[in-house]
Amino acid sequence: MKYRLKLAAIICVLSPLYVYGGGNPEFVKFPEGYEQSFTRYATINRANQKQVAKLYANKTAVSSYQGAQTAKPGSVIVMEVYKPKTDAEGKPIPGNNGIFKIDSLAAVAVMEKEDDWVDEYPQENRAGNWGFALYNPDGTPKSNDLPCAQCHTPLKDQDYLFTYEKLLNYVKQH
Repeated sequence: MKYRLKLAAIICVLSPLYVYGGGNPEFVKFPEGYEQSFTRYATINRANQKQVAKLYANKTAVSSYQGAQTAKPGSVIVMEVYKPKTDAEGKPIPGNNGIFKIDSLAAVAVMEKEDDWVDEYPQENRAGNWGFALYNPDGTPKSNDLPCAQCHTPLKDQDYLFTYEKLLNYVKQH
């Protein structure tokens, strides 16, 4: 699994940014009220070691992984991306649990799985049937140069999720 994550990271860095980088908010909408209606399944330091992520899944995604290894259409995953508090040298300050102390919410990334995306939403902007969008904390679209679909595509065996194992483990325990 570590190999796949490294490969995905390399692809993200080396790939040309010819797709709509941060996904497409025209098709993947901001899920209003997700904080109350979705399940938070993990809080992690992101792979770049300069952010904290709180991860949420809607009921469809959680129930999908209870009986299968892939999400059903209508599944939505939300990742809140936080800037961590930093020390005088600019390094993130870890908390007692190893997760960086949170300073402020920087962005909200959304993944949505559908089987019937319209033709106007090109396949190359999706990973499998997962679509992407990035939002500001207030729910307005946020520009992003990172190619969401390109980074997630190598993770086909993990249903295109970087946090696949964390979500499966959460579902097994609850």
